[in-house]
Amino acid sequence: MVLPLIDEHKPKCYLCHMGFENIEKLREHQNIEHKEFFESHQNNKREPAPGDVTVF
Repeated sequence: MVLPLIDEHKPKCYLCHMGFENIEKLREHQNIEHKEFFESHQNNKREPAPGDVTVF
């Protein structure tokens, strides 16, 4: 089965897969519909895992 590539250039919400006309509408949607998800994941501090190597 081959799926058409319609509207692939438009931004999509990665939580609910809805498409939007532009990035501003996507940000508004995420701030309204998925506010609790972003608030709970906002303070996650990313640190290197033990054994990670930095390549310069």
